[in-house]
Amino acid sequence: MARPAHLETPAFRIDKLVVGPFENNVFVLRCKSTGEAVLIDAANEHELLVEVSRATGVRRVLTTHGHWDHIQAVEAVRDAGIDVGIAAEDASMLPSYDFVIPDDEAVPVGDLVLRTIHTPGHTAGSTCFLVEGSPVLFSGDTLFPGGPGNTSFPGGDFDRIITSIEERLLVLPAGVLVLPGHGLDTTIGTERPHLPVWIERGW
Repeated sequence: MARPAHLETPAFRIDKLVVGPFENNVFVLRCKSTGEAVLIDAANEHELLVEVSRATGVRRVLTTHGHWDHIQAVEAVRDAGIDVGIAAEDASMLPSYDFVIPDDEAVPVGDLVLRTIHTPGHTAGSTCFLVEGSPVLFSGDTLFPGGPGNTSFPGGDFDRIITSIEERLLVLPAGVLVLPGHGLDTTIGTERPHLPVWIERGW
């Protein structure tokens, strides 16, 4: 790809694309040894995502949650022969899908493994993806710089997202890089000390 990598290691490359009116982050994780790749969220700008997927060897889309701004290109990528997965709790929010993503599942991407972490609260089926053996977490709309994702939408639950973040994400090592569904990166260590503030403010 012509664009510079968002993050590159000897084992993998991550490309970040910002698409659509809500500036969704879409990530391509590619195993450098095998060329196999996955797309995190087929959010928008379907022609671009199909082109990038074909160029990078994407075979599957892993969906962080079912909100409409994260799934606009689902039908287009499926029409291009790419399988789309989502947690069972959010599956009804998609126009179509190919497989269900369980909690604590090891998803192979060539020689890489993505560990699924269900983090309900933003939606009932919100899911994060941790690159095993490397400090990278795709957090969807569960964790952002400065706090949790919005829980005011139908199906959102503030207490539940706080529990998910506290028990499933903030237990990760401080150096884990958090790549959210919108906006800038952060780290677990940066966000962990602020949990009491988020709880007190209620959002």
